[in-house]
Amino acid sequence: MTSTRLIHNVGAGALEWLYAHRDGFRLEPDVDPEVGFLERFKPVAELALICKVLFREGVAGSRQAQLARQLVDHAWRHTLDGGRMLVLGQETEPLSPVPFEVYLPFKELGYSHPEAEQAFLLNQRLESHAALEMAPVRRLGLSAYQRRFGLPPRPPEADIVPETWLGRTPEPWTVEGHTAYDITHTVFHLTNWGEHPDGLPPQIADYLATWLPAWLDDWLDLRRWDLLGELLVVDACLPRPTWDERAWEGFAAAQQPDGAMPAIRTMPEGDPDEVFDIVYHPTLVAAFASVLATSRAMTRLAHAPA
Repeated sequence: MTSTRLIHNVGAGALEWLYAHRDGFRLEPDVDPEVGFLERFKPVAELALICKVLFREGVAGSRQAQLARQLVDHAWRHTLDGGRMLVLGQETEPLSPVPFEVYLPFKELGYSHPEAEQAFLLNQRLESHAALEMAPVRRLGLSAYQRRFGLPPRPPEADIVPETWLGRTPEPWTVEGHTAYDITHTVFHLTNWGEHPDGLPPQIADYLATWLPAWLDDWLDLRRWDLLGELLVVDACLPRPTWDERAWEGFAAAQQPDGAMPAIRTMPEGDPDEVFDIVYHPTLVAAFASVLATSRAMTRLAHAPA
């Protein structure tokens, strides 16, 4: 079995890099309208979500937990200006679900902004909001967020799962980059980001257990570290993880000494802001995969025969 220390160290290094580069989580209120103001909200939401998983699993050391709390606090107070940027975002793009999706993990971590919540509640009641056309996996995620916020999912998650790529369990050799991300995020939403592995329908869990090892081999050989990291998260979400030693060792070897994880092949070079935009996501994914896999490994040890 892959060393728990190796898995844990991947996450510890990733958090160190994220904290050192916390100012990279920035918004651009004056951005060109063709780009869109809400484009840069996604990294902030992902940061809060991964830190929430770290607190939930409870396997981080004191240094990691401290860095994660400081990262979330920095993102809320400085990047989001205490939630005011979410209000501005909703006013800028009234029907967009993005400000709501960014807000939820912060709310679950104890932050709040009443004006933003009022805007979200009003927005969720609109038929135009429910009528927005989006991919099934995107709609699945939004319905899950509505349920977690205390709103009725529109539509219920069980109605959406059969429409997703993974819910149809099609030919596994047709998986490519975009499809693979649809697979990983379907798993994330069904398990609440790894909290409930039993949220995977048995047919989907069996399908993943059969084909995930081959996908891990494929993306490892291609050195697609961002996607490999998400698939390692999927592995930790399974009722019975595969603990793919080769994939974890390759993933850990790709991590840079400062904790950054390249997205594809090697680290990019150039303007620091541009490098951050390329590297932040695989580094967040590295922290996510590490926390879940470490937690599963500790649970396995706790239930091992004496």
